[in-house]
Amino acid sequence: MGKTGRAAAAYRAYRQVSRPGSAGLMDRIRALPRMIGGALRGEYRDLSKGKLALMGLGVLYIVSPFDVVPDFLPLIGVADDFGAFLWLMGSLLGESDRYLDWERGQVPGHDRSHDKGRGRRHVEGEVV
Repeated sequence: MGKTGRAAAAYRAYRQVSRPGSAGLMDRIRALPRMIGGALRGEYRDLSKGKLALMGLGVLYIVSPFDVVPDFLPLIGVADDFGAFLWLMGSLLGESDRYLDWERGQVPGHDRSHDKGRGRRHVEGEVV
């Protein structure tokens, strides 16, 4: 991914989170464990196990000391990690937003036309 591609990916991620009516960044981050668990259990089918595996490989690539381009090369070595990070963040932010929409749709009797999409969820008998 070139410099322009990374900048475009960062801008898309920013626009996605700051879009009016969209779930906020912290709501999306808090939804990640639920989304991953739901995908692994087969409850949330919009995130395939293949894409989940790619995201896991992305995390391993970022934290791994072994890279395609060694980090000791000035700028170039860090650029591949940064590109992987941007892809991973863009994917996680997009998927978690879709998950929150799916999750809100799972609540019986919930009218989504009045939902402002702030990542709030209703659990019977609890204040969340």
